[in-house]
Amino acid sequence: MDNKVVFDDLHNAVAQELLRRVRSGEATAAELSVAVRMLKDNNATLGVITTDNPMANLLESLPFDIAEQLN
Repeated sequence: MDNKVVFDDLHNAVAQELLRRVRSGEATAAELSVAVRMLKDNNATLGVITTDNPMANLLESLPFDIAEQLN
């Protein structure tokens, strides 16, 4: 399997699991910090993320306003 495919699959799996935990209310403060950091590390901005992307779902599901933390 191509390394890029593996990386993309892992990235999506982590984003999906974080999203699941945030949406269910199970996410700890540490996991919310990981979610925010993941968004920052991937240069997530409100204008760039598309609605069909797991990062967009994660961004929209965080229980606080992320806009000021991304800048």
